[in-house]
Amino acid sequence: MRPALNPLVLSLKESATLAINLKALKLRQQGENIVHFGFGQSPFPVPEIIQEALRNNADKKDYLPTQGLPELCEAVATFYREQFGYDFKTHEVCIGPGSKELIFQIFYLMEGPLLVPVPSWVSYGPQAALRGKEIIPIQTSRENNYRITPELLDKACYSAGQSQKLLIFNNPNNPTGSLYHEKEIREIAEICRAYNVIVISDEIYAMIDFDQWPMGSLAKYYPEGTIVSGGLSKAFGAGGYRLGVMLIPDSLELMMSALKSVVSETFSAVSAPIQYAALKAYGDFEQVRPFVKKTCDIYRYILSYLHTQFIDMGLNCPKPAGSFYLFPDFENYSRQLHDAGILTSRKMADVLLEEHNLAVLPGSDFYMPVTSFSCRVAGVDFDGQQVLRTWPGAENVDDKYFTTHFSKIEQGCGCIKSFLDSLV
Repeated sequence: MRPALNPLVLSLKESATLAINLKALKLRQQGENIVHFGFGQSPFPVPEIIQEALRNNADKKDYLPTQGLPELCEAVATFYREQFGYDFKTHEVCIGPGSKELIFQIFYLMEGPLLVPVPSWVSYGPQAALRGKEIIPIQTSRENNYRITPELLDKACYSAGQSQKLLIFNNPNNPTGSLYHEKEIREIAEICRAYNVIVISDEIYAMIDFDQWPMGSLAKYYPEGTIVSGGLSKAFGAGGYRLGVMLIPDSLELMMSALKSVVSETFSAVSAPIQYAALKAYGDFEQVRPFVKKTCDIYRYILSYLHTQFIDMGLNCPKPAGSFYLFPDFENYSRQLHDAGILTSRKMADVLLEEHNLAVLPGSDFYMPVTSFSCRVAGVDFDGQQVLRTWPGAENVDDKYFTTHFSKIEQGCGCIKSFLDSLV
């Protein structure tokens, strides 16, 4: 039997991040010595206080309110107010099964095209396509650390005409690790206000911030038009818990009302024990803060190491200011790549995996031109539990510690060096 499917689904493929994870893990199970730079999952254990809360609330079996456990909604609003200075109230918070699902729900609810800075996370485009939305890419430049400028945003908004527009704004950014300055945020906010753009500020990496300035947000400078999304998966190390949060201002109350209606007819509510566990994460954050601070220090060290190695190899790569990603390109080797019959980033990623045992994602998965020799590197292939237990501080890491605890990181750099040597 050949079932008839929704035409919008027929061109959809499995998420690139999930696909590369399954492929790399399968190769490892087959005995291959694979370095896994392809999947962005926290390597650290979930903080014990959150695990304990999950265990203690395993008996919670009743359906919770569609919008979320009231105490959790209050804790989330307080968390974002105290940590980032946002002015969201309890009734402006919605809990969902991961920020990914909540973002999709907003795409589904809203009319108008989606403005997507390039490069951006792999799932924004496919999610919008499932809704039949027009996708307007905004190509950024490596010279500006792949950040959109007011001029680029203005041009994209103008070209989109008078219809309602939605901007997805990921800060810190996946795949580049870039972070926006406060001044840039203010200027982008002015453009959004002038065009009445509705913004989803995807801040899932907000607590993984390496820079000297505080992370800026459009929620501060354009509060009436900015929706904030976050969750447990990154800084709290609990991706598999599948709990996301979304903060929708009262100025967009109609959207919150519609979202609750859709939730009530789809997933109903997030798992009750998971919501009680999240209550510990957000409500007792001071007990979790040392974990977040230490893991951020480890990410900073590893990404700085990888960045230095990439630059020494002759790759182009902006220095990441947050998240746990880098976005190097091999454009300086374009002639050698062409001579080797490698014409696309997809082909380059395939060769790196099949011939050099290194899993990365090609830049084309992040909406870059297919001929752009870029890739995303996730610097998380290490035993997070062991590193967290023994971490001496970045200033005290010696060669022995590094080789013992970050052998895959070192091996991955060797894989790239081997690949480059094969092109000469």
